[in-house]
Amino acid sequence: MPSKLASLGHSEAASQQPTAQGCLRPEGSMLKGLLPNSDEEPVPCLGSPAAGNRRGPERSPELPLDTPEQVSNEDPQAQVRPFTPKPPPPRPRLERALSLDEKGWRKRRFRTSREDLTLRNGASPSGGSLQDETPGTPARSGSPPCLSASLQEIPTARRAPGSGGPSSWGNCLSGMISTSLDLLHREGASAGSAPRLASLLSPRPLPAMGRNVASEGLRTANKVDPDHADYKLRLQARLFRAHSSLGPGRPPSPLACDDCSLHSSRSTFSLLAPIRAKDVRSRSYLEGSLLASGALMGADELARYFPDRNVALFVATWNMQGQKELPPNLDELLLPAEADLAQDLYVVGVQEGCSDRREWETRLQETLGPHYVMLYSAAHGALYMSVLIRRDLIWFCSEVESSTVTTRIVSQIKTKGALGVSFTFFGTSLLFITSHFTSGDGKVGERLVDYSKTVQGLALPKNVPDTSPYRSDAADVTTRFDEVFWFGDFNFRLSGGRAAVEAILKQDLGSSMQALLEHDQLTREMQRGSIFKGFQEPDIHFLPSYKFDVGKDSYDTTSKQRTPSYTDRVLFRSRHKDDICPVKYSSCPGIRTSDHRPVYGLFRVKVRPGRDNIPLAAGKFDRELYLLGIKRRISREIQRQQALKSQHASAICTVS
Repeated sequence: MPSKLASLGHSEAASQQPTAQGCLRPEGSMLKGLLPNSDEEPVPCLGSPAAGNRRGPERSPELPLDTPEQVSNEDPQAQVRPFTPKPPPPRPRLERALSLDEKGWRKRRFRTSREDLTLRNGASPSGGSLQDETPGTPARSGSPPCLSASLQEIPTARRAPGSGGPSSWGNCLSGMISTSLDLLHREGASAGSAPRLASLLSPRPLPAMGRNVASEGLRTANKVDPDHADYKLRLQARLFRAHSSLGPGRPPSPLACDDCSLHSSRSTFSLLAPIRAKDVRSRSYLEGSLLASGALMGADELARYFPDRNVALFVATWNMQGQKELPPNLDELLLPAEADLAQDLYVVGVQEGCSDRREWETRLQETLGPHYVMLYSAAHGALYMSVLIRRDLIWFCSEVESSTVTTRIVSQIKTKGALGVSFTFFGTSLLFITSHFTSGDGKVGERLVDYSKTVQGLALPKNVPDTSPYRSDAADVTTRFDEVFWFGDFNFRLSGGRAAVEAILKQDLGSSMQALLEHDQLTREMQRGSIFKGFQEPDIHFLPSYKFDVGKDSYDTTSKQRTPSYTDRVLFRSRHKDDICPVKYSSCPGIRTSDHRPVYGLFRVKVRPGRDNIPLAAGKFDRELYLLGIKRRISREIQRQQALKSQHASAICTVS
């Protein structure tokens, strides 16, 4: 039922009302704004006839920013002290929901402060005021002609928690939230009860509101119409701030700007270099054969990534002997201790590879980690080749092409042959060949035939244009590329017999293997010019990579007594002199799962700017393999930490 209390200034209503001890008295200075007819007419409070003429549940007007103190002089206890509202702390979490402009705000549907409070206390959201959520209490039909404020600005009632008796609302200060006053009035009407709003706010303090909440909340003061073009942008920015997950230490998101200008869209915390619109318009993607400064493969782009125009390249070859068992750790192979920095490009060729090729590629991805991706992988029988590149360099590669050659008499048997992979990086064309030649100490001629079949049979390049066609030879694939790396199990042996080789090995060779290389068949044939024309090999400073007892460091102890030899080699050829500089050439004695030791080489390769007239790889890589390798890496790290924790626990128990 509507209250029969009269407005302030009527003595009859004042005599019927209880004492003003329960009236809400905010502290500080006066609120801003003037109430209508403050000098002549009494200020209606909750339950007055004037307040009953207004619709309470439909809307709750905002709290005015400037309200003078208007209290009847008949009740001295009801006078309110001037107060100044404390400035709210930063980082708003609740927005102002209502405003003076009823037409503009009734079209909008946001979660109000009342609904947010209801959701925080586990109740179901409601479109009405808090009056409708209290059962057994009749809804008020009106509200005082004052503006509503956010729930953060409602001070707690000045009443002892255990005090009984009804509270007087007749001498309250006008200008508080209507629904909040109704709630406090109903709670105060029941004997021995504290205001319900204070009990709701005490266990869960509301988040603080920012200093700019008035400018964003009171949008009607700026006359922002819902049909205005700027309205949706401002609304999105405000909602983004309200639910932003950025901490106070991080810079604000560019989407949360207030001016919504073009300059505000630039990121202030991105690690990516900004791209000017002028550069995007002038860049010539796949447009003829332009060599402009804005070309993707041009000199400017190359200088950004490689100021010295040198790329770090890793090439490795390994005859796995078909073993299913893989080494527990490939760090010694891919990340040797001699190299302080990881390489830009990794190319690994395998002969007699394990039966599970996917597992081998996953191990490569797991070892190199998230900074590298599998650009391309190919297989020819038991020959595998994997090309891994730094993730930020995949945009400068052309399409990757491959070709195979079988050197067996029966072409279906693919245990011997060659696999070639080629692509263009910036303006430099690269060719990688891994081969497995005929085995046997005296079969040098067969190996020469295998070489000839390979250079003539590899059909590369296919779609990617030749960078220097006038220097190319149709009968030799190695002449069609700027840089060529040929590696594999060439099966060239050390002649002279095992006894002579063992006698040399027993000597103190130090870092010089010149005495052994004098018996090397491959070195002899290269000097004659019968094989690998134009190729070079870095200086060898490691022991022969073949043939070991599996799992041991001793050479073949079986009845065959094979001669230790340098069967696994890495050779290179450059179209331009001194474009390839060997840095390291060695083997991995710690990997003993095969009768061959892996052999690798580190190189510095000069790269030239290119033209945007090649089919690009468009950033393609093996994403499934990438995710699988990263998961493996994470699991391995977790197991390592658990094992380390167990060791510490065991050590503590032992000491105690």
